[in-house]
Amino acid sequence: MELFDFIKSSPNAYFAVDTMAKELKTAGFTRLDEKDSWKIKPGKYFVTRDDSSLIAFVIPKKDFKGFHIVASHSDSPSFKIKPDPEMKAGDAYIKLNVEKYGGMIISTWFDRPLSVAGRVVVDAKDGVQTKLVNIDRDLFIIPSLAIHMDRTANEGHKYEVQKELLPLFAGGEKKDAKLISLICKECGIKEKDVLDADLFLYNRMAPVSFGMNNEFIASPRLDDLQCVYGSLEGILAAKPSDYVAVHAVFNNEEVGSETKQGAASSFLTDVIARICEKLSVSVEDRARKMADSFMISADNAHALHPNYSEKTDPTNKPVLNGGIVIKYNANQKYTTDAVSSAFLRKICKKTGAKVQEYVNPSDIPGGSTLGSIATARVSMNTVDIGLPQLAMHSSYETAGREDTEDLIKVSKEFFSK
Repeated sequence: MELFDFIKSSPNAYFAVDTMAKELKTAGFTRLDEKDSWKIKPGKYFVTRDDSSLIAFVIPKKDFKGFHIVASHSDSPSFKIKPDPEMKAGDAYIKLNVEKYGGMIISTWFDRPLSVAGRVVVDAKDGVQTKLVNIDRDLFIIPSLAIHMDRTANEGHKYEVQKELLPLFAGGEKKDAKLISLICKECGIKEKDVLDADLFLYNRMAPVSFGMNNEFIASPRLDDLQCVYGSLEGILAAKPSDYVAVHAVFNNEEVGSETKQGAASSFLTDVIARICEKLSVSVEDRARKMADSFMISADNAHALHPNYSEKTDPTNKPVLNGGIVIKYNANQKYTTDAVSSAFLRKICKKTGAKVQEYVNPSDIPGGSTLGSIATARVSMNTVDIGLPQLAMHSSYETAGREDTEDLIKVSKEFFSK
C-alpha cells in the first residue's frame, strides 16, 4: 500500500486502525482480543483498543533481549459532530452542530468538500455492536462569509466556532433531513437500533504531488499518518531479531493522550506485561529487558517555512526532503538526549537515511508529543523524531516526497536489528 492510499483509506483514527488491521492480517499477523486469554509464542500478533489504537508486535524467540518500539498516533485535528446535530437556518438551510477536536488551523476548513466518518454503536442480541461508517462522497461545506460583508476579513479574525464553523448539510425543503438516517442507510442498519455514534468531519481533498519535479506532497492528516505509515511498512518488511518489534499507534495525542486508548493509558504497559507473562519472563528479567529496550517516538516535525524563516531556530533548520528530524527540547517536551540521538543516528548512517535536527526558537514555546507521556509509563531510552512538514494542523498539510522512505528504511532496520 502506498502512502496516499493509506491516507485516503484513513479519514480518522477508527479507519486508520481498521486499515492497519487489514494489512497486518494479510501479512500473517494474528489478531488478539484484550478480553481473551492470550496464547502466544514466537510469531506475529496485533491487538486494538477502542477501535482507534493498535499495537502490533513480532516475538522473535522466547529469550528475547528487550523491546524495539516505534510509537505514533492515529488522530488528527477535526470537528466532532454533536448529538442531535441538525440546526435550521430559517427555512432555507439545515446545518450541523459541531465542536473542535484538537488544535487545528480553523481557516483551512472553510470552502472545501467535507464528509463524515466514524463509528456507530447499535443494539445487538448479546450486547452492542460497533460499525464503521464513511460517507464516501462530498457531503458538506463550511462556507466563508463574502468579503463584501466583512471588509476586515483579511486583517485578522477570531473565529466563533459555534457560529461560523457549522457545515451546510441540506436545503430547507428537506425538513426531515437527519444525518443519522443517511448513516443508517450507508451501514444497512435500522435507525431504531442505533444507540450512539462517534462521528467526525474530514477533508475530502485527495493527496497530491506537486513542485517542479513533484518533490513535494500535500494531503490531509500527514500529521501523523505519515509516521504511522512509515512504522507500519517497517514492521511488515522487518526480519526477526533479538528484540520484540512493536508498532504502537495511539489515539488522542491531539487532545493530550489522557484517555484509555492514549499514550498515557495502560495499553502499552498491559501488552508488554502480557507478553512477558505468557513467555514466563520473571519480574527481574522483565526489568532487565526494559533496561535494554528502546523507543522511537515518531510524530511529524516543523520544517523551515519559505515565508516565515524567523519562526525557525537560527542554527537548526529542518527542510522538506532533508530526511528524518531529531527533535530536542531542554524542558523535556521531547525525550531526546545525546544517547538516544546517537542510537538513531547510527541507524540512519547504516541505512543511508538523511537526518536533521529541530529545536524550538528560544522565545517560542513549542508543542509536545507522545514520547514523554509514554515513557513515563514504560520507561526506556527514547528519541523523538518526525518527518518535516509545513502547515501542521491545517486540514491540508505539506511535506517532502522523499522523507517517508527514509522513515521506512529506519523502521525496518530498527525492527530487524
